[in-house]
Amino acid sequence: MRDKIKGFYKGLPQAENFGDATDLMALFESWLADAEQHELNDPNAMSLATVDGDGFPNVRMVLLKSSGPDGFVFYTNIESAKGQELKNNPKAALCFHWKSLRRQVRIRGLIEPVTEEQADEYFSTRSRGSQIGAWASKQSRPLESRFALEKAVAVYGARFAVGTVPRPDYWSGYSLLPLEIEFWHDRPFRLHERLVFRRKGLNDVWITTKLFP
Repeated sequence: MRDKIKGFYKGLPQAENFGDATDLMALFESWLADAEQHELNDPNAMSLATVDGDGFPNVRMVLLKSSGPDGFVFYTNIESAKGQELKNNPKAALCFHWKSLRRQVRIRGLIEPVTEEQADEYFSTRSRGSQIGAWASKQSRPLESRFALEKAVAVYGARFAVGTVPRPDYWSGYSLLPLEIEFWHDRPFRLHERLVFRRKGLNDVWITTKLFP
């Protein structure tokens, strides 16, 4: 059994004894750091699940830009489908799947907009092309042709040819404030290891529970 386990994880960092963890953010940051070392592309990629007005779920990939006491932060066009769904139902779920590490983290919680200052600060760090793209794209709305998008990029590229590109009013970010975080690690013979942290409210204490695989 021990030799099979060693072969199963050959060359991978081990998440030993994480079932006894008490600091969920420290655990998450350590797993994210491992992913940054071993995932080929976008270790900060996460699926974001929202619900529309008819109760139908939507899910798409976004990028985590920061995590900590202020929650899990990502940015988008707030007039997009996800932006409108988060406005009408400010609850969401996230999922990180680091295939190379055989690990997954699932998160559910409440959504709050970031501050104007936070949005401005992050927008200023984006490449100029991405800043122009934020102005040019009417995200999630019908596009008559690829040429229409390229034309819009050219128009805003000329408009902001010199100087700083300001952040559009409709481009900002959200923070997911977690109420539940589950850490999952693939183990041999499907005897996976699962640890979940839950709290009823943002000011309540976390309760940890180990789960059957």
